[in-house]
Amino acid sequence: MYSKVIKPVFDFLAALFGLIILSPVFIIIFFINLYLNKGKPFYYNARPGKNERVFNIIKFKSMTDEKDEHGEPLPYHMRLTKFGNFIRKNSLDEIPQLINVLKGDMSLIGPRPLHVEYLPLYNERQARRHDVMAGITGWAQVNGRNSITWEQKFEYDVYYVENQSFLLDMKILFLTFYKVIKKDDINASENDNMPAFGGVKVKV
Repeated sequence: MYSKVIKPVFDFLAALFGLIILSPVFIIIFFINLYLNKGKPFYYNARPGKNERVFNIIKFKSMTDEKDEHGEPLPYHMRLTKFGNFIRKNSLDEIPQLINVLKGDMSLIGPRPLHVEYLPLYNERQARRHDVMAGITGWAQVNGRNSITWEQKFEYDVYYVENQSFLLDMKILFLTFYKVIKKDDINASENDNMPAFGGVKVKV
């Protein structure tokens, strides 16, 4: 009842309300990014959500598109702009994901959607993170985010899948706001400052 009816309605209304409240911030960042990134304010990337359905996640762009002499993108720390670093540290780059929530691609709360190329690397237990909607924030994010290992992340994700409830979601929301305000465990986006997932094995 909660996950199939109440949560989707809450997600839609909360995302709509959030976009309205944050619209001044959204507009300011949009136009600054429009100027800094040569008319490209948003970053789009294919990510798998519930049942491994792939969608395009939307973020405010925080890095340039600069490439090396071989045509390969420069390391993220060389492309990260000062303004991009600011919006990341304050989690403002995540605001456009409220559009993903309105579209039904994501939930406010759930396992973070990772890269598509990781899909064949999950073992059976790890793959359970796709049994629920992907989220803007989640149990792993409020328990360490990028300061924990992939193995720990997936254990937190599976814990959420097995214990999803209104009370747990409210706890995650509260802890998310607390950590954003305190700037605790807030760093670069997933995978940018940690090694790529290579098929960590956990017990099943």
